[in-house]
Amino acid sequence: MNREHSAASATRRATGDPRTFLIPEAHLPPGFAEKVEARDYVPVPPRPAATVVLLREGAAAPEALLLRRHRRSGFAADAWVFPGGVVDPADRDPALADRLDGPTPAEWAARLGLADPAEAQGYVAAALREAFEETGILLARWSGADDGSAAPGESLEAARRALLDGGAGIREVVAARGGRLRGDALAYIAHWITPEPEPRRYDTRFFAARVPADAECVVHERELTDARWMPPTEAVARFYAGELKMLPPTVRTLARLAEFRTLPELWEAIRDAPVPALLPRMRRHPEGVAIEVPPEADEPGGS
Repeated sequence: MNREHSAASATRRATGDPRTFLIPEAHLPPGFAEKVEARDYVPVPPRPAATVVLLREGAAAPEALLLRRHRRSGFAADAWVFPGGVVDPADRDPALADRLDGPTPAEWAARLGLADPAEAQGYVAAALREAFEETGILLARWSGADDGSAAPGESLEAARRALLDGGAGIREVVAARGGRLRGDALAYIAHWITPEPEPRRYDTRFFAARVPADAECVVHERELTDARWMPPTEAVARFYAGELKMLPPTVRTLARLAEFRTLPELWEAIRDAPVPALLPRMRRHPEGVAIEVPPEADEPGGS
């Protein structure tokens, strides 16, 4: 098995400590645990990426959308994840700002703790674009639409295919239909950086967005196999029961969201909360490699 694929997609298991996760020895590529112990590696620079937690009202509690990645994926294979991906150069295009409602790029930069407004815009645009690409849910408002939830005229499916095939950008998709991207629909909620020994590393900003209860998800079949709306409490319980494969940032984010019984309560608590940068540490463990989430994750606003 390819070493990069193995290390990036090895199963993470729960332990008795909610801040510690275990990668069993049998799931690691040869020599990886020894390299972690000896610190015999050069950290790969993390790539900027964005993730968006889509939330809707459920029968008893808020529900989050989880997507299952293909078993053949080079990163997080067969894991349940939130929609997301790397920031593309077009996401930073200054021209996109004229189709982006909500905070300005400079205001987003202040919220994300960045010096470059274009860099901040890239994270926001990537979150909106990836949600559309992977689920078909586009956070946009349209001229003449009362609720901003549906595009006028033709379906957006053709536009989604063009976006996935590189034939159009997210700005072109909304501009051609007189729409505007709903940057104001996003709340910045978490910042995770992949541990240094990992062969694939990402500097990921997590956002949340509320969608209508009847929002329909149509997965991007090239990358995903399934989608489920699930109360965060259930998702976390199923991870600890060994029923769902998830990465530590997903589990910790869901655990934080599970504290709330209603979507308004959840939104009020997370939308302006402090967001510490979280860089988990890997260490040798008798059964493989342990991933330790920093203590900041347990502080108010941590994930």
